[in-house]
Amino acid sequence: MLEIGVLAAFGAGGWFWWDSLQAREAANSAIRLACRARCLLFLDDTVALAGLRPARNDEGRMQLRRVYRFEFSDTGNNRRAGSVTLQGSRIVGFDLPAMPREESSWRV
Repeated sequence: MLEIGVLAAFGAGGWFWWDSLQAREAANSAIRLACRARCLLFLDDTVALAGLRPARNDEGRMQLRRVYRFEFSDTGNNRRAGSVTLQGSRIVGFDLPAMPREESSWRV
């Protein structure tokens, strides 16, 4: 009986690891596309897990909700923080703050 429990634990750990890798890749791809569309630099070209908790989806099924943080820049000389939230492998929230526009030194 102990062997079955150990195998089940390894199976659950393997599933969690695989699911986490796929969710992280989905977050990386979404941020890469969003930064490219806004002409921003996706710094370090990766996201970092900031939160993980169970949550219910629209059908009422339990899934893992992951929040990933990342940094981006408009010039390469500054760093700004953003986040993306995934539930399962679906993106449900996105925080990419608008960059403040620099005031021009001349007036019309």
